[in-house]
Formats: sequence, structure tokens, C-alpha cells
Amino acid sequence: MDSIASLLNASRPAAALRKRWRIACVVILSCRAMRALPRRALVGVLRSPSFTAINMQSFHDEDGSSSEETPFSHVDMGRLMNLVKEKSLDDLRLLGGVRGLAAVLASDVDTGILGNHEDLQLRRETFGSNTYIQPIPKGFLLFILDAINDAFLLILAGCAVLSLAFGIKIHGIKDGWYDGMSIFLAIFLVVIVSAFSNFNQDRRFRKLSAESYVIEATVIRGGRRQDVSIFDVVVGDVVCLKIGDQVPADGLFLDGHSLRVDESSMTGESNHVEIDGDRNPFLTAGVKVVDGYARILITSVGMNTAWGEMMSSISRDTDERTPLQERLQKLTSSIGKIGVTIACIVLAVLSIRYFTGGTKDDNGQKEFNRRTATFDDVMNDMVNNISAAVTIIVVAIPEGLPLAVTLTLAYSMKRMMEDQAMVRKLSACETMGSTTTICTDKTGTLTLNQMKVVQFWVGEQQVVSGVGFVARSILELLHQGVAFNTAGSVYKPNLASEPEFTGSPTEKAILSWAVMELGLEFDELKQSCTILHVEAFNSERKRSGVVVRKEDEEKTTIQHWKGAAEMILARCSSYYESDGTVKAIDAEKRSKLEQIIEGMAACSLRCIAFACKQVIREDNKISEENNTHRLEENELTLLGLIGLKDPCRPRVRSAVKGCKLAGVDVKMITGDNIFTAKAIAFECGILTPDDANIDGAVVEGQEFRNYSMQERLEKVGRIRVMARSSPFDKLLMVQCLKQKGHVVAVTGDGTNDAPALKEADVGLAMGIQGTTVAKESSDIVILDDNFHSIVTVLRWGRSVYNNIQKFIQFQLTVNVVALVINCIAAISSGKVPLTTVQLLWVNLIMDTLGALALATERPTQELMKKPPIGRIEPLITWVMWRNLIAQALFQIIVLLVLQLKGRSIFGVNERVKNTLIFNTFVLCQIFNEFNARKLEKKNVFEGIHKNWLFLGIVAFTLILQVVMVEVLNRFASTTRLNWGQWNFCCGIAMLSWPIGWVAKCIPVSN
Repeated sequence: MDSIASLLNASRPAAALRKRWRIACVVILSCRAMRALPRRALVGVLRSPSFTAINMQSFHDEDGSSSEETPFSHVDMGRLMNLVKEKSLDDLRLLGGVRGLAAVLASDVDTGILGNHEDLQLRRETFGSNTYIQPIPKGFLLFILDAINDAFLLILAGCAVLSLAFGIKIHGIKDGWYDGMSIFLAIFLVVIVSAFSNFNQDRRFRKLSAESYVIEATVIRGGRRQDVSIFDVVVGDVVCLKIGDQVPADGLFLDGHSLRVDESSMTGESNHVEIDGDRNPFLTAGVKVVDGYARILITSVGMNTAWGEMMSSISRDTDERTPLQERLQKLTSSIGKIGVTIACIVLAVLSIRYFTGGTKDDNGQKEFNRRTATFDDVMNDMVNNISAAVTIIVVAIPEGLPLAVTLTLAYSMKRMMEDQAMVRKLSACETMGSTTTICTDKTGTLTLNQMKVVQFWVGEQQVVSGVGFVARSILELLHQGVAFNTAGSVYKPNLASEPEFTGSPTEKAILSWAVMELGLEFDELKQSCTILHVEAFNSERKRSGVVVRKEDEEKTTIQHWKGAAEMILARCSSYYESDGTVKAIDAEKRSKLEQIIEGMAACSLRCIAFACKQVIREDNKISEENNTHRLEENELTLLGLIGLKDPCRPRVRSAVKGCKLAGVDVKMITGDNIFTAKAIAFECGILTPDDANIDGAVVEGQEFRNYSMQERLEKVGRIRVMARSSPFDKLLMVQCLKQKGHVVAVTGDGTNDAPALKEADVGLAMGIQGTTVAKESSDIVILDDNFHSIVTVLRWGRSVYNNIQKFIQFQLTVNVVALVINCIAAISSGKVPLTTVQLLWVNLIMDTLGALALATERPTQELMKKPPIGRIEPLITWVMWRNLIAQALFQIIVLLVLQLKGRSIFGVNERVKNTLIFNTFVLCQIFNEFNARKLEKKNVFEGIHKNWLFLGIVAFTLILQVVMVEVLNRFASTTRLNWGQWNFCCGIAMLSWPIGWVAKCIPVSN
């Protein structure tokens, strides 16, 4: 302070002091103006706050008071939303460019947003969440209305009204309401149970559909890359995009290379659009990346984007009908016509017998007497006859078939999700049961996708004891080739922590090897060089390239290439030796290097080569269109070769063997070279020693592509492995197999696999490595990328078809017996033994409880010992007809004996006889459910202790039947039975088990 005072008291001219103070003030004001410049540029964007926000920052005014604001208090939401929609470069410049807008949104272009809970919550409250308003799902009341909207149920309801009216008129309100109200109650139960089942399945399908639309995006928060759901992306997020990704929200291009997007989902235009930071930095939510990679800044989310508005107006069709459901609808229609015909015959016979005096009441008197009959009596009796006929139609029409399919598909989808398979298209569940060929990828599907560099070659020398003898110049070039020619990254929070690697498994393995073995300092190297041009990796070229320039070498650029070893080698004219010298590649050297590559491939290693080329600026080719440096692909210098080991999955060999036993051919389609492909195929069991002798069992994609159409069709069946294939080769193979009548399932993970996934009968996308485009083009997403999960899907597909066949056999048995008994009884005695309410009860337990019991059987290993189900194979096989006829004949004989001789055998009245018929009929169906569990196996109890749902449904049905007989006598028109009668009913019903066993001894053709 004394020194400052002495300086102030020092004598100096007043003018000089004033001049110095003026300069100081100008500097201070200039600095303040510079700091305020970005905020002043936001004229029109800033507005007064209209909401209360959390205190994020405290600003002090000149008078010492403080004002509390949030970082987003003055952002004009409307202007921000329209920025990408209107694609206005002028508005973007007014905001200070992308980086200026990032500062306004409290985001750092390098480290992203903070990403803590408070930060994310504030952004969602201010800018909204990245979700869209979904259409209101169908309510329970609408399902009730759909269930009521059945012509025959409405006719029954009309009959119930007439029965109620005439019953009350004839017998009085005390006793006359039973018949009519009983029918009403039965109809009510049928409608409620049907509506509840459909409502429950609809909710389940919607839940599974929502899970199938979960897409992940890679964001940078707090300097760390992390994968989050696109619904969790917020305004200010820095999102990393690569080929195949979907843009999660509206955003602006920050940095990247060769970025092209497909905007057809938004504009309908199929042309790909280039995105850059100068001319077109605008990215709309929903578009898909088809080339390059980039980082973008999110500016609008959810309903503030055009994509959100569009998605909110789209409702997914949960009433999607599968081919099997269509076939069952035709079967239902055919059976319904038969039922209507028989019902008309029954009604005609009952009417004729009634008016001719052929029917008698409980007292043995004729029901119709011309002298004493009244109009009310006649109408009441005719209403009962019509009710009986209509009820026959209701029972005859197998309305439980669609419900059984729905239950089976819903149950299968739920279980398949637990088994790492997410169904996106219902028809795929059943189509998998008919699959004859599976075309599978190698990496991640047959292998673990856990890459590790296990071999490193420089020239002709393998590096096995560290890189100490490798020249520093080579290591420096390798560092550049790894660090810049990658879509991955290395994150190291501090010096003491272990580095974290992101990217594909291959990229992570290479980065890990470079950091741990070669001493790569990723961040430091990134700062010392500038990337001038990038050509991203794609599955057709099988290589990627980058042009970099060191900060201290303005005149020289270095081009780095990385990719399939033999393809890179073919473009090299020289190679580095370990001491740093460069030697030309002559025919002899090329042959030795090719042998090294083949040797690694024979050990099941993926071979990758690094090459480079130094270019002096004067010789560098510069495009006049965009002034970017172009990569040259010839006269390269080979830096080194690496071999990556990706072990086969533990159970893949047994899974492939299981497919072959099931009559399903497995073909491996891979981008690896032919030696690696053969080694993996032998290891997985796709290739056997016998296959090795087959001409054309292993081909390369180019060879297959060059075949004529006739040659392809002729040879495609023999192919087991296709190496060095492109997505187009995969598409060609799928088309050829389908032309030859195969049902094809194909796996895919890349954007370019979309055509093959759509062309296949079942497209299987990989959940881990699969791009968004691949997943959206697929029918099923394999969540763990495991081939064993594909086999599980195959087993479930066969189970769906098998469970439907079980239920068809069970229900047709009931239909046949009910129709025959009522028809014969009506003709012989003029009365039907099974009343309207009883038949509706049978319809209820048959359609709903029976479907639930049989449609939820888990797949068994026996299903994989049969050949695939043919596309046009009949739903009702000879095996099913055999079982059905045996049980139907048994039940018809028993019930006819009871109908004709039951009173004399048991010495009971008509009401007890009819109760015995009803009880025996229902118990026969309950015991026959056990027979329906196994269509061909004699032991129907195998594995039943594992199916608690089946046992629970059977027990519940038995309890309800006891209640119907013993308690609800007036409602069900039954009377109580004694123990002996119950034992008789159960004993007769149990005979269905030995009869089923004997029937299955009868050989029939499949």
C-alpha cells in the first residue's frame, strides 16, 4: 500500500495522468463490450423470463446487488425451435455460430453438458423431453363393444329378451326370469372374458412394441462418452454419430468428416444430403447417417421437432394379422358354415316335432296342443328352440382360434424377450418355424466379439517381445494411423485411472493395443496434428483412410489407410522394416507377406493392415469443388500387420448341430478373408471334413457375384461359407435361396444390410452391433448378438405353430361332439340335452381357458428333431385327425348312451340325466386337454410338473364345473349329483387317456 501511495503522490503532469486513466477506462470498457458481444448478438432471441427457475449463477450489479438467473432464462424457445426447421444460416450467424449457441445453452463443444441429475432435470423442464405424445390406446370399453359386436351373440341377446318377457308373462316375475337372465348372464361372462383377454394382450403388445422402439445414442457428458436412450437426450447434448445411426433430435453440425444423411423419412427424397459446418450444418430428427461420422449439438427435442410432431400422429397397428391368423380365419369361416347348416337342421326338426306333437314336457304331456295352446306358450317354446339353435352356432364357430393365436404370440414374444430376442413383427414368430436356411454373420454372432490383438508383424518380422527394437519413426506413424483413422476414442479422467475405450470391438481392441503396447498418448497426439480429410469405413470397401498434417510440417501431409490385410497389401508398393528402412515389394516379398496373412487367417485371426503415404503439398490433389484433400489408394507403404483373435461362442457348435438335426441349413456370410472364414466355419461346425470335399462349399463374394443367374441357382445350395462378401452379395444369396423355395432367415448389423434384411423371410438384426437402420429393417432383434439365441427363436417359431395345432385339435373335438349330440338328440327326441347356458359355458372354458392352457406350452427339444414346417402344410394333419376322431367317437358314443338309456341305467329323472350328460361332456374336455398337450407322444404327462399354468387352469376349470353343477342349479339348469354319479362322470372322462394312448399306436402318414 505504501508503494501504491508513493506512486500516486509522485509528481507528474496532470495531463499525463488523465491520459493514462482514459486508456485504462477504454481497455476496461472494451473488454466488457467483448464479453457482452455474444449476448448482444442474440437480439430478438433474448426475452424476459416468464418462469421461476433454479438459481444457477449469481451476477453482481454495479450497486452491489445480485440478480439470480438460470443459464436459459433469456432463450427464445420459438426462435431456437425454428432454427433447424427453417435452416437459416443468417439466424445461426446472429447467434454466434454453432459454438456461440453452445455457450448460450451452457454446453461445451468438447466435454458436452455436465450431465448430472439437476442439469438434466433443468433442461427437460426448460426445453422439454425428447418424447412425443402417443395416441390414446384403445380402452377396455371399446374391447367390450367389439366383443358384443358379434351377430350370433346379438341374436342370442334378442332371444334372451324374448325368453325373459314370455317367461315373466307366463310364470310371473318370481319364477319367470330365470331362463332369460341365465342367457344374459352367460353372454355377459363370454363378453367380459373375451374383452379382458384381448385388452390384456393389447397392453402386452403395446409394451413390447414400445421396447422394440428403444434406440440408443452416444452422447458426451462431463467429457465422457456414454450410451443413453434417445428419449433421454436433452437440448445442449453433444451427440456422436456414425454410419447407421438415427439422428435423435434436431441439431447442428459441430465437427466430423464425410457426413451424409438419408432424409427420405422426412422429405420423401431418396438422394443423400451432405452435411458440413459451412453450407448445411442442419440435421433434422429422424434422418439416418449413411456415410461418415460427426458430432452434433442438440437444439430441439421431442414435440419441438418435426419428427416428434409426425410420430405423435402415427399409431402402431397392434391389430396386425399374421399369415397363420389369416389361415385360421378361413378355417373358422368354414366350420361356421357347417355349424349354421346343422343349426338350421336342428331348428327345423325341433319346430316340426313341436307342432306335430312329438315333444313332451316334464309331466309327459304334449307341449303343443291346438286346443289349449296360447300364443305366449307357443312363442316361449319357439324362442327356446331358436336359442338352442343359435347356441349351437355359437359353439360351432371356433372363436377361440384367433384368441389362441393371440395368446400364443403374446406369450412367445414375452418369453423370447427373456431369451434375448425382441420381436418387432408378429408374423416373424410363426415364419421362423418354417425356416429352412439361416444366413448368419460371423463376428459377434458365431464369435464372442471380444477382440484382442495377439500378433503384430513389421515387414517379415513378428514382434513378440515388446516394441523396443521397432524404429521410433514406425511407431510414430502407427500412432497416427491408430489415433486418427478410427471412430473410437480413449478417455482417461486422470493420470492414475485406467483408460476407457469406446467404439466397435475391433476399434477398442486396436486402441487398447496401441495405448498399452505401443505407448500411444491419444489426447496429446490429437492436439499435435490436424485432420484434413476422412473416408469412413464401410462394408463394401473394407477399409478406411485419413489425411493428417502435423502442426510443425505445413508442406507435408500423411495419408493413413487401415483395413482388410490383403486389400491394403494389394495397394502397397513398399514396406517398412523394423529398423525404419523402406524396401520395395517385389513378387517374392509380396508372396511372403501373403503367406503371413494366410498363416494368421488359418489360426482364426482377423488380419488388419496399416499403410501410409507421405505427400508433399505441391503434389497433393485438391478438389476444386470443396478444397479438401483427397486420399490416394496406390503406391502405399505397408506399416505393419496385426492379427485379432475373436473366440467362438461356447455353445455355438452345439447350436449349429441342432439346426442341422432340425433340417435347417446354416450358411456363414462374412467379410473376413477366405482362410479366416474357413477356420471359423470348421471351429463352429458349419464346415465338416465331408463339406471340404464338396466343390463350391466355400466361395468369395466376388466369385458368387460373377456367376450367371443359372449358375447361382445351381450352386447356392452347396455353399456353406461366403467370404469377403459385401451386403449386395448377401442380398443376392437371399434372393437365390428364395427362388429355390427356401424360407430364409438372415442376420445383419450394418446399414447396408437393410436390403437383405427386408428381402429375407425373417430379418434378424443384431442388438449390440446393429445400427438403427438395420434394426428398423428387421423383424426380430437378437439382443445379445448370439447365434444360440437365433436357434432359440427358431424353436419358439415351431412352438407357436405346434401350440396352435394342439388347440385346433382340442377345440374341433368339442365342436364335433356338441354338434353331433345336439343334432341326433333333436331328431330322435325333439329336445337338446345341452341347454343354451350350458353350451355357452362350454364355449367359455373351451375358447378362453383352453386356449390359455394349451397356447402357453414352452417349446420342447423334440420340436428340433422334426423338419421345418412347410409354407402350405395343412393346419390339420393326419395325426390330428386320428386323435380327433378317436376322442370324438368315444365321447359321442358315451353321450348318446346317456341320452337314450341314461334314465333307465341310473333310474333317474330327465333333469338328472341331462345333468349327467352335461357333466360328463365337460369333464371329457378337461381330461382331453391332457391328450392335446402331445400330438404324437404317448406320454402326455411328460414335463407337466413344469407347467404350473396348465395345472392351475385345469384345477380352476374343475372348481367352476363343480360350482355350476352343485351351486348354480337354477342358472345352469342342473341338479345336484351324488358321489356315485360324480365318480361315474370322472371315471368315464378318464377313459379318454387310455383311448388317446391306443389311438397314437395307430400309424398314420405325416
